[in-house]
Amino acid sequence: MLKKKILIIYPEVRDTRIAIYRNTDPMFLKTIRHPKEDLDKFDNIPDQTDYRKKVIMEELERNDFDLSNIEIIMARSGLVKPLKSGVYEINDKMFADLEIGIMGVHETNLGGLIAYKMAKKLGIKAYMADPVVVDELSDLARITGHPLFVRKSIFHALSHKYFARKYAKSVNKNYEELNLIIAHVGLGGISVGAHQKGLVLDVNQAFDGGGPFSITRAGTLPTGQLVRLCYSGKYTEKQVLKMLNSESGYSAYLGTDSIPEINKMIAEGDEKAVLISEACAYQVSKEIASHYATLAGELDAIVLTGNIFNSEMFLSNVNRRIGKLAPIALYPTINDLEAHASNALQVLKGEVEVQTYA
Repeated sequence: MLKKKILIIYPEVRDTRIAIYRNTDPMFLKTIRHPKEDLDKFDNIPDQTDYRKKVIMEELERNDFDLSNIEIIMARSGLVKPLKSGVYEINDKMFADLEIGIMGVHETNLGGLIAYKMAKKLGIKAYMADPVVVDELSDLARITGHPLFVRKSIFHALSHKYFARKYAKSVNKNYEELNLIIAHVGLGGISVGAHQKGLVLDVNQAFDGGGPFSITRAGTLPTGQLVRLCYSGKYTEKQVLKMLNSESGYSAYLGTDSIPEINKMIAEGDEKAVLISEACAYQVSKEIASHYATLAGELDAIVLTGNIFNSEMFLSNVNRRIGKLAPIALYPTINDLEAHASNALQVLKGEVEVQTYA
């Protein structure tokens, strides 16, 4: 048995989750809440790196963790250059690309930035697995409606691949043998992808590009209306992008991005809250159904992941629309920490070839 420990760093918009695993057994889980006044001091997201790193180090020391026992650091993936699926060591080039936001700036970029600096300090290595920019799109999927626009692959690749393999194992198959539609319905965004024999042929761009709306993201909007809004003189580019990424969806319609508050509104029969929830389930269902065509009807299963599927209402609204397409496998959770630990253990055991980012 390996005695050394795995540190996982998982930044979110207002929080940083950290975990210590021994193999795939969690020893310590902590969500560090960052006061708004602290985060507001920074003009840009990458500027938060040293602040969040310091808070993480203090939390570990406060809990008497001997940092010399950490063998490997796994980071939540950020917006780097398009990559194939796999595990990557965070090197100088990746750090630089995360810092400048080569594919976009988001709090997820902080995972690699913090992990790289901590690994340097501890004299170990840091990695990320199945980054959000995993790109396996077919040529057909890249075509938009004008040559100036090309569809990009940005989605919850870690979750998609983890649950795809988990499902495959449950039916005694290899992931590479199956055709699956995976729907990841997370708090930040929603991605629905068509997996053909181990490759994600098509998936909505879940960052700022389209698909179903989520708690805070807009998803696909009417193009003409969006263009006219951009040229109305009322909003800057930065304001519009912020609107698309963090001020849309449930938050814009209901005035809150608090899951407990939204659930309370729905439970109390708030008509608008119920309508928005049904609309989200409707859009998720449409996205799933579209990939039946992507896979030419050759579909082994539909895999639903995310805590929202603990809601009988939401699950029922999706199931009644797409339940006849294929068997449904339900994983009503987000297991990103476990997925990171699993990838780290494979690295430690030499069971996976670590890719080089260039």
